Amino acid sequence: MRVLIFAAALAALAACGQTTDSADTPAGETPAVTGPQTAEEATAQDTCGAAQYRAMVGSQLAAVTFPSDAGIRIIQPDTMVTQDFRADRLNVVVDASGVITGLECY
Repeated sequence: MRVLIFAAALAALAACGQTTDSADTPAGETPAVTGPQTAEEATAQDTCGAAQYRAMVGSQLAAVTFPSDAGIRIIQPDTMVTQDFRADRLNVVVDASGVITGLECY
């Protein structure tokens, strides 16, 4: 009886295994990656529109305004941020005194 239960559990696990669709990606090939893959590439390509805010670098954060729907994240010292990469997100880096020190896309 234990052998049958073990065999059934093993069969269920095997059915849950990872599958690949050979029609999407031929064997030995990896899918093409498009767009920037790092924060440096995204910032250099200005994928988040940081260039339009460059004049704000050196200004107090409290003295500037950003559009509410712009996908902007404010990063202050010791702020924990997620490590997910979004090339379209503008990250506004602020120092301890509230001065904008950088604008990056990631």
